[in-house]
Amino acid sequence: MSKKLTLRLDEDVIERAKEYASERNTSVSRLVEAYFAVVTEKDGDCKRASFSNTTRQFIGVLEETNEGDYKQHLEEKYMEEST
Repeated sequence: MSKKLTLRLDEDVIERAKEYASERNTSVSRLVEAYFAVVTEKDGDCKRASFSNTTRQFIGVLEETNEGDYKQHLEEKYMEEST
Protein backbone atom coordinates (compact mmCIF):
# COMPACT_ATOMS: atom_id res chain seq x y z
CA MET A 1 0.00 0.00 0.00
CA SER A 2 1.39 3.40 -0.97
CA LYS A 3 0.94 6.47 1.17
CA LYS A 4 1.82 10.12 0.54
CA LEU A 5 4.81 11.70 2.31
CA THR A 6 5.82 15.36 2.05
CA LEU A 7 9.52 16.18 2.22
CA ARG A 8 11.16 19.59 2.33
CA LEU A 9 14.42 19.67 0.38
CA ASP A 10 16.72 22.26 -1.08
CA GLU A 11 15.51 23.31 -4.53
CA ASP A 12 18.85 22.41 -6.14
CA VAL A 13 18.75 18.93 -4.59
CA ILE A 14 15.24 18.40 -5.95
CA GLU A 15 16.28 19.38 -9.48
CA ARG A 16 19.33 17.10 -9.36
CA ALA A 17 17.20 14.25 -8.03
CA LYS A 18 14.67 14.70 -10.84
CA GLU A 19 17.45 14.65 -13.43
CA TYR A 20 19.05 11.58 -11.83
CA ALA A 21 15.71 9.77 -11.73
CA SER A 22 14.90 10.69 -15.33
CA GLU A 23 18.25 9.37 -16.55
CA ARG A 24 17.37 6.05 -14.89
CA ASN A 25 13.77 5.91 -16.11
CA THR A 26 12.35 6.06 -12.59
CA SER A 27 10.78 8.62 -10.27
CA VAL A 28 12.13 10.59 -7.33
CA SER A 29 9.54 8.82 -5.18
CA ARG A 30 10.99 5.43 -6.12
CA LEU A 31 14.52 6.66 -5.41
CA VAL A 32 13.49 7.90 -1.97
CA GLU A 33 11.66 4.64 -1.28
CA ALA A 34 14.75 2.65 -2.32
CA TYR A 35 16.95 4.76 -0.06
CA PHE A 36 14.70 4.24 2.96
CA ALA A 37 14.42 0.52 2.19
CA VAL A 38 18.20 0.26 2.50
CA VAL A 39 18.73 2.43 5.58
CA THR A 40 15.88 0.88 7.53
CA GLU A 41 16.86 -2.75 6.88
CA LYS A 42 16.30 -4.32 10.29
CA ASP A 43 18.72 -7.24 10.35
CA GLY A 44 21.63 -5.47 8.64
CA ASP A 45 22.11 -8.50 6.39
CA CYS A 46 21.09 -6.95 3.09
CA LYS A 47 20.36 -9.55 0.45
CA ARG A 48 20.72 -8.22 -3.07
CA ALA A 49 17.92 -10.49 -4.33
CA SER A 50 15.39 -8.75 -2.08
CA PHE A 51 16.01 -5.30 -3.62
CA SER A 52 14.19 -3.66 -6.49
CA ASN A 53 16.15 -2.74 -9.62
CA THR A 54 16.32 0.87 -8.44
CA THR A 55 17.88 -0.12 -5.12
CA ARG A 56 20.37 -2.34 -6.94
CA GLN A 57 21.38 0.72 -8.98
CA PHE A 58 22.15 2.59 -5.77
CA ILE A 59 24.20 -0.28 -4.41
CA GLY A 60 25.95 -0.78 -7.75
CA VAL A 61 27.37 2.74 -7.62
CA LEU A 62 29.91 1.57 -5.05
CA GLU A 63 31.15 -1.66 -6.61
CA GLU A 64 33.95 -2.12 -4.08
CA THR A 65 31.54 -1.68 -1.17
CA ASN A 66 29.04 -4.22 0.12
CA GLU A 67 25.48 -3.32 1.03
CA GLY A 68 26.20 -3.19 4.78
CA ASP A 69 29.03 -0.71 4.25
CA TYR A 70 26.80 1.39 2.00
CA LYS A 71 24.04 1.42 4.61
CA GLN A 72 26.54 2.49 7.28
CA HIS A 73 27.86 5.24 5.00
CA LEU A 74 24.36 6.64 4.45
CA GLU A 75 23.49 6.49 8.14
CA GLU A 76 26.69 8.30 9.11
CA LYS A 77 26.31 10.90 6.37
CA TYR A 78 22.75 11.83 7.20
CA MET A 79 23.11 11.55 10.97
CA GLU A 80 25.99 14.05 10.85
CA GLU A 81 23.96 16.51 8.76
CA SER A 82 21.01 16.39 11.15
CA THR A 83 23.06 17.29 14.24
